[in-house]
Amino acid sequence: MQIAKTLIKEQQEIAPYAYTQAGGVADYLAVPHSLEELTDLLAWAKERQLPVHVFGRLSNLVVRSGGLRGLVILTTELKAVQQNGTQLIADAGCDIIWLAAVAQERGLSGLEWSAGIPGSVGGAVFMNAGAYGGQADMVVSSVTAIMPDLSMQTFTKDELAFAYRHSVFQDNGGIIAQATFDLASGDQDLIQQKMDEVNYARASKQPLSWPSNGSVFKRPTGHFAGKLIMDAGLQGSRVGGVEVSTKHAGFMVNVDHGTGNDYEDLIHLVQDKVYKEYQVQLEPEVRILGDR
Repeated sequence: MQIAKTLIKEQQEIAPYAYTQAGGVADYLAVPHSLEELTDLLAWAKERQLPVHVFGRLSNLVVRSGGLRGLVILTTELKAVQQNGTQLIADAGCDIIWLAAVAQERGLSGLEWSAGIPGSVGGAVFMNAGAYGGQADMVVSSVTAIMPDLSMQTFTKDELAFAYRHSVFQDNGGIIAQATFDLASGDQDLIQQKMDEVNYARASKQPLSWPSNGSVFKRPTGHFAGKLIMDAGLQGSRVGGVEVSTKHAGFMVNVDHGTGNDYEDLIHLVQDKVYKEYQVQLEPEVRILGDR
């Protein structure tokens, strides 16, 4: 499988690719430029019985300092977008911010909420990402994925098992390849106005000048994670180079060469303090992977 071997790099630092700018070394790392190359890479790893980790923008992920074993695949070059009427069909590596901009340019409404989300289409589907009144499950109508046996399978809306920050792909091992978004015809100026409002709200409330993963914790029933963290006096708390943002308590920012372990340890510190103060168990929205 020569085509896959030319793509694969050994012992690659993950931090330069991650929004947190933290994370250890991957045994192997590859960036495919087509779905065929992606399938070849998955076959290469399967033949060697290697673990496989497929990511987009690494924007909702903490990779521990010990790094990741097996093959890491980044889908950032899989970013084609096709249009079929009011539908946009996007490859998994397409930035969701860019897809929202494409929708606006073509007078399609429904993705305004995603205008500032720093992630990929695949990540948005995988996590059922949402913000400012919108969510992936409101517009995603079908998803094509590469299954563990390397077959391609298309999932309808009813088969995607969307729930809060959850999709079927967290359970079935499928690698998201493409997603279809059902949008509506709209006025370009009004769509842009809504996107501007979303981005203004994001910039005014969130610490965008520091590397971070965005909101670290899921919203606990009956509460807001950020308010619980703020009320517990945890803003400014730091482990290593990572601290709870003083601008938005729901964020953890890398202010001084923080590591994946710093992120994880700070998450546990916040969980313990909030539980002690309010008997509320905060559940991370970010995924934590890798060796310590």
